[in-house]
Amino acid sequence: MTEQALVPDIAGVLGRIEEITPLIRHRAAGNETNRHLDEPTIEALRAAGVFRTGVPRRFGGLAATTREQIDVARAVARADGGAGWVTGLLNSGAYVVGWFPHEAQEEVFGSGPDTHVSIMLAPSSKASAVEGGGYRMSGEWRYNSGSWHSSWAILGAPLHDDAGRFEDNAIVLAPRQDLEYKDTWHVAGLKSTGSNSFVANDILVPEHRVLRVGPALRGDYPGVVGQGDDDTYRTAFIPELEAQLLGAHLGMGDAVLDLVRAAAPTKSIAYTTYRRQSDSIPFQLELARAALLLDAAELFAYRAADEIDDAARNGTYLDYAARARQRGQQAQVVSNVRSAVDALMTAHGSAGFAESSVLQRFWRDQATAARHGLTLPDTGLEVYGRWLATGEESNPVTPLV
Repeated sequence: MTEQALVPDIAGVLGRIEEITPLIRHRAAGNETNRHLDEPTIEALRAAGVFRTGVPRRFGGLAATTREQIDVARAVARADGGAGWVTGLLNSGAYVVGWFPHEAQEEVFGSGPDTHVSIMLAPSSKASAVEGGGYRMSGEWRYNSGSWHSSWAILGAPLHDDAGRFEDNAIVLAPRQDLEYKDTWHVAGLKSTGSNSFVANDILVPEHRVLRVGPALRGDYPGVVGQGDDDTYRTAFIPELEAQLLGAHLGMGDAVLDLVRAAAPTKSIAYTTYRRQSDSIPFQLELARAALLLDAAELFAYRAADEIDDAARNGTYLDYAARARQRGQQAQVVSNVRSAVDALMTAHGSAGFAESSVLQRFWRDQATAARHGLTLPDTGLEVYGRWLATGEESNPVTPLV
């Protein structure tokens, strides 16, 4: 019996994450210095079954729902924001493989469910059709969170026919050995995520590794043709990919609140007579406001996840109004967590910004994650606000839903 056989479901994975939390916390500072997760951290997560979350069951994965994906990344992020972010992104990559034709799925997971797949959707490349099928692709994609550990990459690519005419945007699967790896991730937060760049120089992408975005935005996924765990993959394209980023935010918010609360009974407030922060009414008010912001973020996140999962189980695709609301409520999750973390850092005091404090790492990590293009708060609110104000769908200058 393998170690993985001991954690056959999401509840088991969450239990194992709790067991390895001390190890993840212990290695977090070193991982930040090295700018990627080290092998003991990755191996502990792998043994806990973390990276099988999004993998289809027929390959030995867990085919987790959206809510379960959020739960897993959240649990890891409570220990370390960078590890939680890598968890969410690699599991998102594995999940999206389930949308590709079965031939591509076999290539990625045929040898086992522990293959890591990074995902970067921005179409910063060009792919041109070739005689006999497939595309020749060149370009550079930054930034690919978890790419240090991945053996496959999902990359955005505008498709052009052999005459150079635009066909559709797409995401494509490429093996790591076809790509050049560039060390470009030198940033203020999420330093440990190894979010470096991949470069393709005229590589061949066969047709079965191409997923066209146009049909996908309508829920047409060539790999989702059967029953059973395929229901898990019948989700709405953009809402699903956004939701899989939320667990890390929730986990980092949880961690900061717990750390500030734990310090309050023994930490004084400078230039006041308070010998304990916990006795200060202004501190209590700030703590309550932050906790409620995090509670609201959780409610929004899980409401969004349940709506996505319910529609998938029912075989329906979220209509435009629902997808626009998804963009708005998921944007609010990120905004709430960012506001709560900022407030908690202020309430805790300047000691939290010392390099020796774990608080400042969570603060930097969440602030950086909050700038991810897919969940920028103002972008999501713009989509939802336009729908509320006009009843109109996105125009060419507003984001996809």
